[in-house]
Amino acid sequence: MDVRNRHKFVSAVFITFSGNCRQALTYYQTCFGGTVQFDAFDKKLQGYADTPIISGSLISDSIIIHGSDLVYSEGRILGNYLSIFMQCKTINQRQRLIEKLNLDKKSTVGEEVDLKLIEVTDLFDVRWILGV
Repeated sequence: MDVRNRHKFVSAVFITFSGNCRQALTYYQTCFGGTVQFDAFDKKLQGYADTPIISGSLISDSIIIHGSDLVYSEGRILGNYLSIFMQCKTINQRQRLIEKLNLDKKSTVGEEVDLKLIEVTDLFDVRWILGV
């Protein structure tokens, strides 16, 4: 038996949303399609406006995103050290995805649509690197 085929690994991302996990994963579903699922607390917790999501997931043909409203004790810290990379098949496919991810935000793409990599920051301050 070939060792490479013994285990199948599926890449996924995990994002801490700190209060808007349901909104974020539902939003990403409009971008990528797929199915969302949520596991929430039975009651509201102190410090949360809504019942927090323990874990949620979006599973689509192109990406798997897991998330939670629960944050580490030091809180959620936004930074530029992490981006989600997606390889698009065509420039047109990438442009449609940019328009969906960058909804209601000013686009930083401009006339550079033929670049190999383009960075977009979405409504939830998640950075995406989109390649062709």
